[in-house]
Order: sequence, then structure tokens, then C-alpha cells
Amino acid sequence: MGLLPWLLIGVAGAGEDPLRQACDDPAPGQLLIDSADTGTPPAADAVWLGKDRLLWQGARSGGAFALYASASAQLRVANGQPVSGADLKIPLTVVADPLPGGWSYLQAGTQLAVASADLPRLDQALRGQLLLVREDADGRVLARGATQIAALLDQRYAVNAADDQLGLRYGPQRSELRLWAPTALAVHLCQYAGPQTAVEAVRPLRRIDATGTWTIALKGDVHGSYATYLVDVYVAGLGIVRNRVTDPYSISLSADSKRSWLGDLNHPSTQPQDWLAKPLRPRLQQMTDMVIYELHVRDFSANDPSVSPANRGNYLAFTESGTHGVEHLQALARAGITDVHLLPVFDLATVPETGCVTPSPSGAADATTQQAAVAAVKAQDCFNWGYDPFHYSAPEGSYASDAQDGAVRVRELRAMVQALHSMGLRVGMDVVYNHTSASGQDPRSVLDRIVPGYYHRLDGQGQVTRSTCCENTATEHRMMEKLMIDSVVSWARDYRIDSFRFDLMGHQPREAMERLQQAVNQSTGHPVQLIGEGWNFGEVADGARFVQASQLSLNGSGIATFSDRARDALRGGGAGDNGAD
Repeated sequence: MGLLPWLLIGVAGAGEDPLRQACDDPAPGQLLIDSADTGTPPAADAVWLGKDRLLWQGARSGGAFALYASASAQLRVANGQPVSGADLKIPLTVVADPLPGGWSYLQAGTQLAVASADLPRLDQALRGQLLLVREDADGRVLARGATQIAALLDQRYAVNAADDQLGLRYGPQRSELRLWAPTALAVHLCQYAGPQTAVEAVRPLRRIDATGTWTIALKGDVHGSYATYLVDVYVAGLGIVRNRVTDPYSISLSADSKRSWLGDLNHPSTQPQDWLAKPLRPRLQQMTDMVIYELHVRDFSANDPSVSPANRGNYLAFTESGTHGVEHLQALARAGITDVHLLPVFDLATVPETGCVTPSPSGAADATTQQAAVAAVKAQDCFNWGYDPFHYSAPEGSYASDAQDGAVRVRELRAMVQALHSMGLRVGMDVVYNHTSASGQDPRSVLDRIVPGYYHRLDGQGQVTRSTCCENTATEHRMMEKLMIDSVVSWARDYRIDSFRFDLMGHQPREAMERLQQAVNQSTGHPVQLIGEGWNFGEVADGARFVQASQLSLNGSGIATFSDRARDALRGGGAGDNGAD
């Protein structure tokens, strides 16, 4: 067995229903079938370019090439020996076609093609262990490699899933859940009556072969219940793993993101008083009229003695009249501020939503005791800036009065937006679709534990790139773009967010941002302003993989970027200008 990450792997006890146990097990994953190949997994230096082409970087063209697959992870591939343990072999032919656009960052190698007659067999090959092999005339292995499958998944499944409504489709008598997991061997739903109760039912989902989406219909009213998925999927270096995951399309969650909340966003429990009345939504005549005040939800009131203790640091602090903070915001609105831009309020990975602590540093101005006091409670600290996405479309629970009840955070975030609108202020939201907090088998990884190797941008060797700070996402891939667009639409439509500020927007394609602009405007019936950090750096710099949504290439789009030139001129320079900062 390959080395396990720090994830705990559960083992079903004798006589227990393994599915029910997996739903309630403290460990978020179980190893079902150990990989037969005990060596280090090969680099994923072979990259699919589309539905029937791949480029094996650095590979020689001599010998025969083939894909080998095993649904039970039993491949044994060693140099000088024939491949064993395969369920399937797909021969490949060497081609000399020009490299398609967008792939120039790859190194030279051998381009390979799948015959048309073998294309249907790729569906089976993708749902398990898959390796690329170069063999000699006697079938002995000369070289082996893993493949990067994102472009193949886009062409085979995502192109057909573009219009899927993923996540929960709620109805009072019948609801439906949909999860995109084309490489999964099986998916089950764990249903819970409450955020901490034992599992009530475990039910299999049905796979839609054309899209790779798994679906299940739920009878009755599921409002206020909770769920997780069990996804059986091949993970390189481990084998067949059963991952318990929340829904990437969760609209709310239980505390600390343990379970997805199922519910109706039109239910009274999710709406503050007068939410359905004609909304007070301040308008702009021109995008250039925006005057923005950036604000952190917790910082706004955490130390304000005029706010009731229960609401300090929370969404509801904005609803209290006569407090220092609210009076200040009202004064800013009178002075010409048009927009309050909230630092991230989507579900975060690093702030405990129950039982967090606030450090109380003390000491001399030049002492190190303050830093030590903060570091000592880092993992339990109530504060984080919020640039560590966990679930993009669910409100953060640490700002709610009750993080366990999924309806509460929805209602209270809406109450905050409603209060700001009543002050004459539009509400903007800082969004972070360029990275996630974690990838791989980390328990805080959602996307990669459902479709390994798809949602994150990889380098030429198959490693997740981290130029943004963390695990870069690949919004050039269809389903990551779809997740971003669907998420922004939900915030604008369901929470009346007026504008969006995109963190490191230059790591996203211009085309994706333009499609997002069209979708969000259409969903709300009015223009929604998009601004972002258009910095040009990292593995995507200078259009290496796509035309970026950066300062260099957004002209004529109507999407704005921050101007570091004007900022640095006003501030007298920027960080690192003298080489010593």
C-alpha cells in the first residue's frame, strides 16, 4: 500500500453494515481495496489533450504504447516485466498532429491517439486505476506513466453536463440531489435527521452515463435534514477509497462543515422579517460611480461594546441600530460610499464554528510574547481573513448565532444584507474561486475527494500548482467554471449581493468571466458589477494556458481590475519595492 496521508482510514467492524458505519465513522475515508502496486506512483506526465489524444512528455517513440486499466486497482507494472492485473488494454498509435492551442506549456514528447472503435472503452478505463505503458516487442514494460484526465473528462462528460442543476433541487413532496462524479465506481447518500444524529438511511445514487452525474430522488419534505455522500473512487497511491464528503454545491451546512444541509431557501426559517417585501436595493448609474469600503464581518463588531454580546463578531451586529459601527456606516453612506465589500463570508476551512477562542496577547512593544500567544491558539482562533474556501456557495457558520442549524446562517446573512441595503449601501462580496484550502485526501478537500485530479490545475508532472498561495483551481476546466458561475449566480439571486470582488482573477480565463457576467446579469435581471485582482503571474502568466482575466487582457469586457499603479502612487510605493520588505 502507498503511504497514506494524515487522513485517518476507517475499517468496518465485523457484523456491521459497512455503508452505515461509513456514514457515521469519525474517519472521513475508508480504504476498500489496497493498490497492488506497492511502489511510488509514477508521475502524471502524460496529458490528455481531448477525447482521443494525449501527449506523453519526454517519451521516446519506439516500441508499442497502450493504456492498461483495473477497476480494482490491481495493476502491477514494473520495468522489464509484462503488465499484470489488468481488466482492460487499449492500444495507442503514435501521431504527429500539431499540438492544439493552450498546451504550449507542456514539454516535447510523443503524441498518442485512441482508435475510434476503442473510445467507448475509455468509460470503463476512467473508473479505476489507469496507467500508460510503453512496451517492447515481447510485451515487457519499457516505461510507465500516469495521465492527467481533465481534458478527457471535459470532452466525454462535462460537455453534456453543462445544463445539469447540480446539488439539491428542492420540492415539498419530492427533491432531487445530483453530484458530478464521472470516475466514481459507486455513490451512496447518507441521510440524517439532524446535524449530529446517527444516520437514518443509506441509499444508492444512479449514474447518468452521458454526463457522469449521479442522481437520487427523495420523497417527502427534506427541509431541515442533513446529508453526506459516500464516493467509492480510485485514488493514486492508495487504491479504491470510500470517501465521505459533503456536497460541493451545499447551500448550507452543519457546524464545521460536517454535513450538508438540505432545505428550501424560500422557507420562512431562512428569511429575516420582511425579506419578501420589495427589496431596498440601491442602484448605480455607472460602474465608475462605485466608492467601496472593505469590511471584515468579525472585525466590524468583535470589540464594539455598544453591540449586544451575543451579536459581537456576527452577521446580526449589522442589524442593531445605534451602535458605533452602524452609525459609522450610516455616516459613510451619507458621505458618498456606495458599496460595502465584505471579506469572504462563504464557508471557510480554518475557523472553528463552535468553541473557537480569541487570544489575549500582552507584553512589551518589542516582545515576542504577543506572537507566541497568537500562535498557541492558531488552530482554534476565531479570526481568519477568509481566503481558505471550503464550500463556495454556503455561508460561513462562525458568524451565525447557531452554526449547527443550517437555516440560521442563511437567515442571518440575509438579515445583514437587508440591513446594509436599508442604510443605502450596496453589498459586495469578496470571492475566492482561484484556489481551495486543500486538495487530495485532506479532510478539508471536497472536490479532489470526489473527482481526483480534475478540479485543480496541475503542472507538467501532475502536481497541484500553488502559485496563488494554496491549491490552485482550474476554472479553465468546464465543471470548475460551472461551479464558479453557479455559485456567483446563487449569491446574487438568493442573497441579493450587488457586486463581486474576485481574488486573483488573473488566474481565471477571460471567457469564463464573461460567461459568468452574462449568467449573473440574466439571473438577477440587472447588471451585477464584477471587479477583481488582475495580476499576471504564476503558471498562467502571459496567457501560457488561456487568455486571462488580467489587467493585460480584459479590455472591452466591462469587467474591472484593480489598478496597482494608482494605488502605489497614492501610497508611495508597494511591498517589496526596496527588496527588503
